[in-house]
Amino acid sequence: MKSYKITGRLDRAGMTASAMCAVHCALLPMVITLLPLWGLEFLAEEWVELFMIGLALIIGVISLSVSFKKHHRRKMPLLLLAVGFGFILLGHLSYSELLEPILIPLGGLTIAASHYINWRFSACRMHP
Repeated sequence: MKSYKITGRLDRAGMTASAMCAVHCALLPMVITLLPLWGLEFLAEEWVELFMIGLALIIGVISLSVSFKKHHRRKMPLLLLAVGFGFILLGHLSYSELLEPILIPLGGLTIAASHYINWRFSACRMHP
Protein backbone atom coordinates (compact mmCIF):
# COMPACT_ATOMS: atom_id res chain seq x y z
CA MET A 1 0.00 0.00 0.00
CA LYS A 2 2.87 2.37 0.83
CA SER A 3 4.45 2.00 -2.64
CA TYR A 4 1.07 2.79 -4.23
CA LYS A 5 0.91 6.11 -2.36
CA ILE A 6 4.47 6.97 -3.38
CA THR A 7 3.97 6.07 -7.04
CA GLY A 8 0.60 7.82 -7.05
CA ARG A 9 2.30 11.01 -5.88
CA LEU A 10 5.09 10.53 -8.41
CA ASP A 11 2.52 10.01 -11.18
CA ARG A 12 0.76 13.24 -10.22
CA ALA A 13 4.12 15.05 -10.14
CA GLY A 14 5.03 13.49 -13.48
CA MET A 15 1.73 14.52 -15.07
CA THR A 16 2.24 18.06 -13.80
CA ALA A 17 5.88 18.30 -14.91
CA SER A 18 5.15 16.83 -18.33
CA ALA A 19 2.13 19.05 -18.89
CA MET A 20 4.15 22.10 -17.82
CA CYS A 21 6.87 21.09 -20.26
CA ALA A 22 4.33 20.75 -23.08
CA VAL A 23 2.77 24.14 -22.29
CA HIS A 24 6.21 25.74 -22.00
CA CYS A 25 7.31 24.39 -25.37
CA ALA A 26 4.03 25.23 -27.10
CA LEU A 27 3.62 28.77 -25.79
CA LEU A 28 7.22 29.95 -25.59
CA PRO A 29 7.54 30.83 -29.30
CA MET A 30 4.41 32.99 -29.07
CA VAL A 31 5.29 34.93 -25.92
CA ILE A 32 9.09 35.08 -26.11
CA THR A 33 9.08 38.80 -26.84
CA LEU A 34 6.95 39.52 -23.77
CA LEU A 35 9.05 37.56 -21.28
CA PRO A 36 11.51 40.39 -20.48
CA LEU A 37 8.60 42.73 -19.75
CA TRP A 38 7.29 40.27 -17.15
CA GLY A 39 10.75 39.48 -15.74
CA LEU A 40 10.52 35.90 -16.97
CA GLU A 41 13.21 35.88 -19.65
CA PHE A 42 14.90 32.94 -17.90
CA LEU A 43 12.08 30.71 -19.24
CA ALA A 44 13.61 31.02 -22.72
CA GLU A 45 16.95 29.64 -21.51
CA GLU A 46 18.10 26.23 -22.69
CA TRP A 47 18.76 25.06 -19.12
CA VAL A 48 15.06 25.50 -18.20
CA GLU A 49 13.98 23.19 -20.99
CA LEU A 50 16.69 20.64 -20.19
CA PHE A 51 15.76 20.77 -16.50
CA MET A 52 12.09 20.10 -17.30
CA ILE A 53 12.99 17.21 -19.60
CA GLY A 54 15.37 15.74 -17.02
CA LEU A 55 12.82 16.08 -14.23
CA ALA A 56 10.15 14.39 -16.33
CA LEU A 57 12.57 11.59 -17.23
CA ILE A 58 13.64 10.91 -13.64
CA ILE A 59 10.11 10.98 -12.25
CA GLY A 60 8.78 8.91 -15.14
CA VAL A 61 11.35 6.15 -14.91
CA ILE A 62 11.05 5.83 -11.13
CA SER A 63 7.28 5.99 -10.94
CA LEU A 64 6.46 3.77 -13.89
CA SER A 65 9.08 1.14 -13.13
CA VAL A 66 7.97 0.81 -9.48
CA SER A 67 4.31 0.58 -10.50
CA PHE A 68 5.14 -1.95 -13.19
CA LYS A 69 7.03 -4.19 -10.77
CA LYS A 70 4.73 -3.91 -7.75
CA HIS A 71 1.24 -3.22 -9.05
CA HIS A 72 0.09 -3.94 -12.56
CA ARG A 73 2.78 -5.49 -14.83
CA ARG A 74 1.35 -3.66 -17.86
CA LYS A 75 3.80 -2.30 -20.41
CA MET A 76 1.58 0.41 -21.93
CA PRO A 77 2.70 3.24 -19.59
CA LEU A 78 6.38 2.39 -20.15
CA LEU A 79 5.83 2.28 -23.90
CA LEU A 80 4.09 5.67 -23.85
CA LEU A 81 6.90 7.12 -21.75
CA ALA A 82 9.46 5.93 -24.31
CA VAL A 83 7.37 7.26 -27.22
CA GLY A 84 6.99 10.63 -25.47
CA PHE A 85 10.72 11.00 -24.96
CA GLY A 86 11.20 9.83 -28.55
CA PHE A 87 9.02 12.72 -29.74
CA ILE A 88 11.02 15.15 -27.63
CA LEU A 89 14.32 13.79 -28.92
CA LEU A 90 13.11 13.95 -32.54
CA GLY A 91 11.93 17.52 -31.95
CA HIS A 92 15.33 18.56 -30.65
CA LEU A 93 17.22 16.76 -33.40
CA SER A 94 14.87 18.00 -36.11
CA TYR A 95 16.28 20.53 -38.49
CA SER A 96 12.78 21.62 -39.42
CA GLU A 97 11.47 24.75 -37.77
CA LEU A 98 7.96 23.38 -38.33
CA LEU A 99 8.39 20.02 -36.58
CA GLU A 100 10.04 21.13 -33.34
CA PRO A 101 7.07 23.09 -31.93
CA ILE A 102 4.79 20.15 -32.76
CA LEU A 103 6.89 17.17 -31.64
CA ILE A 104 8.12 18.50 -28.31
CA PRO A 105 4.71 19.47 -26.85
CA LEU A 106 3.31 16.22 -28.24
CA GLY A 107 6.05 14.38 -26.37
CA GLY A 108 5.22 16.19 -23.13
CA LEU A 109 1.54 15.36 -23.46
CA THR A 110 2.36 11.72 -24.26
CA ILE A 111 4.49 11.49 -21.13
CA ALA A 112 1.68 13.04 -19.07
CA ALA A 113 -0.69 10.44 -20.57
CA SER A 114 1.71 7.64 -19.60
CA HIS A 115 1.57 8.81 -15.97
CA TYR A 116 -2.22 9.05 -16.06
CA ILE A 117 -2.57 5.54 -17.47
CA ASN A 118 -0.05 4.21 -14.96
CA TRP A 119 -1.98 5.88 -12.14
CA ARG A 120 -5.26 4.37 -13.39
CA PHE A 121 -3.73 0.90 -13.73
CA SER A 122 -2.26 1.14 -10.22
CA ALA A 123 -5.50 2.48 -8.72
CA CYS A 124 -7.58 -0.26 -10.35
CA ARG A 125 -5.17 -2.90 -9.05
CA MET A 126 -5.27 -1.55 -5.50
CA HIS A 127 -9.07 -1.06 -5.44
CA PRO A 128 -10.71 -3.82 -7.51
